[in-house]
Amino acid sequence: MNRRTFLARTAAAGAAVALIRRPAFAASSGRPPRILLRSSWQSVNIGDIGHTPGALSLLWKHFPEVEITLWPGELGHGAREMLTKGYPRLKIVEGSVGKDGKPATAALAQAWADTDLYLSGSGSGFPASNHAVAFRKATGKPVGVFGVSSDPISGIGGNRDPEGGTLVNLRERALKLPANHLTGELRDIIDQSAFFFCRDTITRDYLKAQGVKTPILEFGPDAQLGMHLRDDAKGDAFLAAAGLVEGKFICVIPRLRYTPYYRIRANTQRTPGDEIKDAINNRTTEKDHAKLREMIISYVKNTGNKVMVCAEMTYQVEMGKEVLVDPLPAEIKKNVVWRETYWLPDEAASIYAKAQCVVSVECHSPLIALHSGTPTFHVRQATDTCKGQMYRDVGANDWLFEFDETNGAQLWSRLEAIHRDPAAARAKVRTIMAGVEQQQKRMVDAVRAAATGRA
Repeated sequence: MNRRTFLARTAAAGAAVALIRRPAFAASSGRPPRILLRSSWQSVNIGDIGHTPGALSLLWKHFPEVEITLWPGELGHGAREMLTKGYPRLKIVEGSVGKDGKPATAALAQAWADTDLYLSGSGSGFPASNHAVAFRKATGKPVGVFGVSSDPISGIGGNRDPEGGTLVNLRERALKLPANHLTGELRDIIDQSAFFFCRDTITRDYLKAQGVKTPILEFGPDAQLGMHLRDDAKGDAFLAAAGLVEGKFICVIPRLRYTPYYRIRANTQRTPGDEIKDAINNRTTEKDHAKLREMIISYVKNTGNKVMVCAEMTYQVEMGKEVLVDPLPAEIKKNVVWRETYWLPDEAASIYAKAQCVVSVECHSPLIALHSGTPTFHVRQATDTCKGQMYRDVGANDWLFEFDETNGAQLWSRLEAIHRDPAAARAKVRTIMAGVEQQQKRMVDAVRAAATGRA
């Protein structure tokens, strides 16, 4: 390499570093503030799809001048088309981060250079936290977190407990962990975050006990609660074809205690941890869903209404038929509609809005229902993370159930109350959402301050 080539390459490398480390937004810059939203973690779950439109709706509602670029994990199953149609202003950038901690594509490098704030969207743990670390190291710009859960107890691996526990138990155990339990780069990036909103108070209190240094550590609802997208054309067409009448049906969503990702993700191998999870699923699936079937039978017998069995994750489409529909008595089954295809959260929202109640073992369909004005139950399994605490945190205590402490008769009793007085139940939803909306504005206010440098 001659001297001229060496100097040219050195100058180009220096320019690239300078570009990435461009100063953050200043009021005198004459351009709108910019956010790089890291979200859309997967598309096999309408909850993970829905996090992104929820965040976008909230940001543009309370911070209308902001420019947003989405850096997605995955946009399959029609998620990309839904977002580009619903948010014409949205920019999308693709790319990964190399071993050197730098963007692997020119488009992503430009997005890092242009943005004023890296905003990590809702999810379990701190999704792609290594990317937030790399962004912070490369640019020195602020990082913020928009409604996540961090569960140090449930799951497989390390000191985690594969059997989980109730939310009360998880809180007690999390707060007894030593003060140095949270360490390494994850601890560092939380300490350096401009704000860290936790979608449940167990996460918040655990991080407080760990003494993290982020200046804003607060409860902030899951971004899914902000999603306003609806597809009424698809939803109404499905309801008409299925013979479902507004206010005269409920939706029921099943779930395995552990999601079998090796079955639903391409090129994913089954691991020893999956063997443990499968054994737990095999032991609990019938026991869990027998309780839901008991509730369905009581609902149909006592109301004459219908039941729609549907899915939040791709694998639950067939599962719903196997564990909820097929075992029902013939006289009940004639009032049960099985949705035999996966869908997107905008169509789900349209249908949930017209249901009398949504009863879900998954955590995010109830959030879609609440935003749509519909009463909802979250029936939580012991192996799920602490994120279910969010229902208590927003005031939906009466509609949160621990599966191992609940039977079908109890579910029907609470559902019967909604059936007897649907207006009162919907009024309760409005009260819940009024509180949520105040918290959502607080979250976006923190985003604005970090992106503009204005406290």
